[in-house]
Amino acid sequence: MPPNDKEAQGNYDTISSLAASRQRSRKMSRSTMSKQTGLIVIPMLCYVVGNSSLPDFKSPDRQRVPFRRVCHGMPTLNTLFPIIAVLIWSINVIVNKLSATVIDPAAISFYRWLLAFLVMTPFILPGLRPHTAVIRQHAGKLLVLGLLGMVLYQSLAYYAAHTISAVMMGIMGSLLPLLTVLLSIPLLRVAPTLGVLLGSLLSLAGIVWLISAGHPEQILSQGIGPGEFMMFCAALSYALYGVLTKRWSIPLPNWVSLYVQIAFGVVLLVPNFLFADNIELNEQNLPLVIFAGIMASIIAPFLWIQGVMRLGASKTAILMNLTPIFTAIIAIGFLHEPLHHYHLIGGGVTLLGVILAQRLRTPLGRASHD
Repeated sequence: MPPNDKEAQGNYDTISSLAASRQRSRKMSRSTMSKQTGLIVIPMLCYVVGNSSLPDFKSPDRQRVPFRRVCHGMPTLNTLFPIIAVLIWSINVIVNKLSATVIDPAAISFYRWLLAFLVMTPFILPGLRPHTAVIRQHAGKLLVLGLLGMVLYQSLAYYAAHTISAVMMGIMGSLLPLLTVLLSIPLLRVAPTLGVLLGSLLSLAGIVWLISAGHPEQILSQGIGPGEFMMFCAALSYALYGVLTKRWSIPLPNWVSLYVQIAFGVVLLVPNFLFADNIELNEQNLPLVIFAGIMASIIAPFLWIQGVMRLGASKTAILMNLTPIFTAIIAIGFLHEPLHHYHLIGGGVTLLGVILAQRLRTPLGRASHD
């Protein structure tokens, strides 16, 4: 081979060697990146789908680490589950307010739960047969739960949205944890605590200040408005729903129980829907129905259940107090609702009362004895 051909061949071999070396380097870096990305993305996907039966992971020293330990090492991610659920429910309060002018309350209540029922059917119906005996046995209780949780709670909130602001709805809805604790005393035989007593008095004072716009004496002469009364009844019905769910402890998987309750709720909503005026779906109200039917009715409960499983019921319940804060921020920023001083004072005192009822657990008998 001529010298210049040998030189060209040498250059070609050198270039090929460098290219092969770079390709191997890229493959190794991609492999390393894939492993690192997998350690981050796979646990996140596992959290989202709630699947804890996935393969273990290898730690840097080549030892296998159980998936549950990987999960417990991410407390911030665990907290995100209920926080995102609360955020979705807070946005749903804004949806309630927006729906007041574009669709009848009876119509959006019916469409919302009908959509949730249809979306859940392919996932729940195939596995429903083994639970039919239990469903028949507890059909009356499931009907009552559907009435409280799917019919009364949300329907009353939709009607209340016609007369009160989203900020007011969020603050009134924050009474739900306190009402749950109060109903648990007679229905679950939970011992009353000093926190319940003080929290109830504080929350009552805060609600009175809020409803009267900073002039409590007006309640004696004018009474409570229909919107405030309906939101209070809505919170009371959902609190009763939660307490009865725990009292009855129907032996069904959570999603099967919810599916049957939604089915009863849809049936119960039909008569009111048939007599509604504005039931047409259009480009203005369809997004509201989709958000309420999927995000607020399916995604948010799923995220909340995941939070309860990982953080515990008591820690997760505290995060529900973020609802009026999120709602106020969204309502002021998106709906441009005014924020008055009585919102801050009344809402702050109400929220303080709810937190006291949840956190101060000294029994009243022990407190008086001390």
